[in-house]
Amino acid sequence: MSRVGFIGLGIMGAPMAQHLLNGGHKLYLHDIKNPPFPLIEAGATVCTSAAEVAARADIIIVMVPDTPHVEAALFGEEGVAKGLRPNTIVVDMSSISPIETKKFAKRINALGCEYLDAPVSGGEVGAKAGSLTIMVGGSEAAFDIVKPLFELMGKNITLVGGNGDGQTTKVANQIIVALNIQAVAEALLFASKAGADPAKVRSALMGGFANSRILEVHGERMVKRTFNPGFRIELHQKDLNLALQGAKAMGVSLPNTAMAQELMNACAANGLGGMDHSALCRAIELMSNHQIAEA
Repeated sequence: MSRVGFIGLGIMGAPMAQHLLNGGHKLYLHDIKNPPFPLIEAGATVCTSAAEVAARADIIIVMVPDTPHVEAALFGEEGVAKGLRPNTIVVDMSSISPIETKKFAKRINALGCEYLDAPVSGGEVGAKAGSLTIMVGGSEAAFDIVKPLFELMGKNITLVGGNGDGQTTKVANQIIVALNIQAVAEALLFASKAGADPAKVRSALMGGFANSRILEVHGERMVKRTFNPGFRIELHQKDLNLALQGAKAMGVSLPNTAMAQELMNACAANGLGGMDHSALCRAIELMSNHQIAEA
């Protein structure tokens, strides 16, 4: 049994923490809101600050929305660094800047501790099912210690390389996901406007080379108009911004990523930033004056 700290218990963090509890680990929780009651009822301990979590846990997991939130959780006035003990492992499972991740890792290493960046893919569905894809950057020694915890939360777990490489992999993942959502949205809108039943078109395409997880899950959302967030547009917006910032710094061109980002910007401008990223189709629908399907 490990003593595990978990900071950030939102849509993704809460079910991930539940899997760790179910696996028999002692859990110390901190969130800007009250942690979910089922976790407390199952035996988790609530801490008043991230520093208290660090003082009580041997492995600390951070799962918060963006780079500034991670920095605050780690290095704020009552952050992890204030309570950190030597040889603790800090694991950031958020999706943030690879460049800043390397800086955070050096600061944690300077305190005599290990750092892993381990962002995830799979959304709320994967978090609840314990089937997340986990992309890890850091030392092999730290990875081997934390891997049993990862295995409770995910299925496809890969040590990609050093610190920052996990976050770089996640940015690449988000590029692929965004462009696939855009492709599915355009295809289903084209079919719908042409008079075909988009639900039947989707079903037919799932039997061919165009099949994908995006077509299966998000294509269904587009047809059924179910856009309750599993992963919010505003968060995917953030991830594509990281991709475009990195591309600018490296002097490479990501033209289709830029287009997907503009579609997400259009959604956010129309008040849809809190909806699931499958609602990217709404931007294309607005430009086309046609919905894939009726509500």
